[in-house]
Amino acid sequence: MHSLLHKTRQLSLLLLALACFSCQTDYQTLPALTETKHWQAVVTTPSGSTQPLVYDATEKEFVPQLEAGQPRKLEFLPYPGNEGFIPSTLVDSAQGRPAAPVPVIILCNQKEPGTVLEILPVGVLVLERDGELHHLVVAVPARPSDQTITPNSFSDFSGRYPAVKKILEQWYLYQDPRQPTRLAAWKDETFADQLIQRWVQ
Repeated sequence: MHSLLHKTRQLSLLLLALACFSCQTDYQTLPALTETKHWQAVVTTPSGSTQPLVYDATEKEFVPQLEAGQPRKLEFLPYPGNEGFIPSTLVDSAQGRPAAPVPVIILCNQKEPGTVLEILPVGVLVLERDGELHHLVVAVPARPSDQTITPNSFSDFSGRYPAVKKILEQWYLYQDPRQPTRLAAWKDETFADQLIQRWVQ
């Protein structure tokens, strides 16, 4: 009798574990827009990290970005903000790379991988690599208690936080010396909204 109870308990635990495993959050398919009409973002790499992470949609895990088959580690200063992506978006690559969600950097205190935040886009940093333009949405949290800077538009961001803007430019231009990068442009919050809307699935 005791053995039967033990086996039943083991089976129950196994089924519970399988149920939990099967209900892992699929961050890539979360809605891009929340009920409060804010864009939302998923954090992949926390600010202050030198270990770039990416989201593996198949395994539903945050894993190290690989370079030559090994986890990549920045040979540079740590991330100046929380890097992540806008869920339910997919950007086509002009050069045949796999499509990927719209990237975003959220300027606030460090957030763990998998943190989901409502955001306020304040601009887009446009970079050129190998003849292809790359767009990075620059945002702050929508919740005032999560904000460390408080721009409400691109002009406000440029006017009140020119040093932050310059730091982002320099960091993204030089963080990977093996990948020559050129600053193509800065765009405003309207462009950011249009960019996200264009790639929402």
